Amino acid sequence: EPGTCKDREIMRHDPHLLIEGCLIASFAMQAHACYIYLRGEYVLERERMEAAVKQAYEAKLIGKNNVHGWDFDVYIHHGAGAYICGEETALLESLEGKKGQPRLKPPFPAGAGLYGCPTTVNNVESIAVVGTILRRGADWFAGFGRPNNTGTKLMSISGHVNRPCNVEEAMSIPLRQLLEEHCGGVRGGWSNLKAVIPGGVSVPLITREMSETALMDFDSLREMRSGLGTAAVIVMDQSTDLVKAIARISYFYKHESCGQCTPCREGTGWMWRVLERMAVGEADPSEIDLLLDVAGQVEGHTICALGDAAAWPVQGLIRHFRHEIEDRIQQYRTRRANFVGHAVAAE
Repeated sequence: EPGTCKDREIMRHDPHLLIEGCLIASFAMQAHACYIYLRGEYVLERERMEAAVKQAYEAKLIGKNNVHGWDFDVYIHHGAGAYICGEETALLESLEGKKGQPRLKPPFPAGAGLYGCPTTVNNVESIAVVGTILRRGADWFAGFGRPNNTGTKLMSISGHVNRPCNVEEAMSIPLRQLLEEHCGGVRGGWSNLKAVIPGGVSVPLITREMSETALMDFDSLREMRSGLGTAAVIVMDQSTDLVKAIARISYFYKHESCGQCTPCREGTGWMWRVLERMAVGEADPSEIDLLLDVAGQVEGHTICALGDAAAWPVQGLIRHFRHEIEDRIQQYRTRRANFVGHAVAAE
C-alpha cells in the first residue's frame, strides 16, 4: 500500500527470520508447503529471499528429511505488481495462475484456499515475529501497549518529517512522540503540521489537533474515525494541497481496482474525476455532498475492502477539510468572474 514499506525491509535484511516464522506457522497448522508472494516491483527482495531459501535447503533446515523432522517446502512467487493481489483470495487466484480477483466468501481460505486446500494467508510482519514471541514468551509480547492493543508494530513514517524511517515500536505509542523521537519532528515544527494519514492511504486522515492526542493503536484511531491500518504514517505540512493529494490517492484506487464489482469499478473513477475538478475549483458546492454520498455507496458494497479503502480517504477529506474545497471553488468562480469582466471591458 502506498506509504507502507515495512515488510520489504524484513525480506531484504533478515529473510531467515521470515523463513523461520513460516516453518513454525506451517508446523502449527500441519501444512507442508509455504508460498511467499512478492509484489512485482520487489526484485531485490525476491533475490534475497531466493538466496535465503537456498541456504536453508542446503543447511537441511527446510525441505524433505530436514533436521526438524517436519517435511516443509518454501516457494517464492513473483507477482505482476497488482495491488489487488494483496487481498488474500485475489493472491490465491494469482498463485493458481488466474486473474487476480477476490473470491466470494464463504468458503474462506481456512476451509478451502490454495488449490482447494486449507490455507492461512498472512503478512510478512505477522509471520516473521512468531519465532521471537515463542523465544521470549507470549506474556513478554503482550506486555507492550495497552489492553486490546498489545505487542509491537512496524511503523513506516514518511512525508514532511525531518527523518523518514521504518521503526518497530510498542503499540499505543503517542503519535506525536513517534514523530519527534524517531523522525526528528515535523518539518518546520509541530505548528507547521496540517494533517496526518496514520495507517496507509486506505484510512481517513486526521487533523493536527487530533494528532496531538492520537495513540498508534486500533482503538484510539477508531475513536477518531480513522484506523491503524498498516501503521504507515504519512505526514503533511501546511504546504500540502490536500484536495490534490486525496485526488492522487483516488487515482491510485481507480487504477488498481480489479473491476469485478460495479460500485468499485465505476465509483473509484467517478470520485477521482470529481476530485480532480475540485482540486482546481471547477465544481459546484453541491457536488461536495454528492461526492460524500457516492463514497458511502461504494463503501461496504464490494467483495473485498478495496471499495472501502477508496471511499475512506475521500470521507476524511470532506469531514475535516471541507472548507478547503469550498474555498477552492469560490476562488475559481472569482477568477472566472474577473476574467469575464476584463473580457467585456476590453470589447
